[in-house]
Amino acid sequence: MPSPEPAPAAKPEAHWPPDRAGRLRPLAELPPHRLAGLRGVLTDIDDTLTRDGAIEPAALAALQRLALAGVPVIAITGRPAGWSEPFALAWPLAAIVAENGAVMLRRRGGEDGGAATGGDLQRDFVDDEPTRAANYRRLQACAQAVLAEVPGATLAQDSAGRLTDIAVDHSEFQHLPAAAIAAVVAVMQRHGLTATVSSIHINGWIGSHGKPSGARWAVVQALGRPFVAAEWLYVGDSTNDQAMFEGMPLSVGVANIARFVPQLRWLPGWVTPGERGVGFAEVAEALLAARAGAAAQPAMPSATPSAAAPAAAPAAPPATPPAASRPT
Repeated sequence: MPSPEPAPAAKPEAHWPPDRAGRLRPLAELPPHRLAGLRGVLTDIDDTLTRDGAIEPAALAALQRLALAGVPVIAITGRPAGWSEPFALAWPLAAIVAENGAVMLRRRGGEDGGAATGGDLQRDFVDDEPTRAANYRRLQACAQAVLAEVPGATLAQDSAGRLTDIAVDHSEFQHLPAAAIAAVVAVMQRHGLTATVSSIHINGWIGSHGKPSGARWAVVQALGRPFVAAEWLYVGDSTNDQAMFEGMPLSVGVANIARFVPQLRWLPGWVTPGERGVGFAEVAEALLAARAGAAAQPAMPSATPSAAAPAAAPAAPPATPPAASRPT
């Protein structure tokens, strides 16, 4: 009896959530009105602002234009606090949230939203010092297990600056195949760590924090305003940005996200034509153009009141915004 014909393989799209349809649309198709009212921008750093670890000139110029226009930018990264500190002072950012939401770096008196640079650095943590000390011992034990159990695994070269997590290099200076990356993630998870894969590192940490909580924390603490997701746009490039792609109503991937699309469960809504910092600059230009277009719209002429029409009542004063409180 002949063997039955094998069933056709399911298309990858069948395993992805329904909202995959209609994602990754070209940035040029993003309606300007969705950008014009935004309060600010949230962004990844590696391979979103940078190329080979250095910020691209187009991205730095875009950050400067956004700051001058009064649009705050908060960077949220898996990079360590030590690596991030000089950039928190040198780049026109409202804050950098490092180590996947665990550490926030900002200039003292930087409530200008990032328009100024330089000054003194303020460092804030999600966890208190005793918790960080206990977690550090667990993290180092996990790191040693990774090195012992996964052939070819090496800690990231920026590990000395890490305060609340560990990182294994898979694409920055070393190359790990997909099977080894999965093995590192499995060891981290066995040790009770949260594990994510960025464009260059495999990061592991203890706690429920992540990029979404880091975004909320930074907006409230650094800018003194409540976090409303619809008022912000997120820009990213890889698998460790998925929680932001899922949770933010407006998200954009830079073009080099194409490398990770087969691995992504959650996709950004839009994608830039340019890669890395050039793509970020394209997002900034679209946002600034939308704001300028909205500002240039002529006001609707008011009708001349007739003798029979009563005069309009004066507008009520705006409500006082609620005081921001630090999230737990």
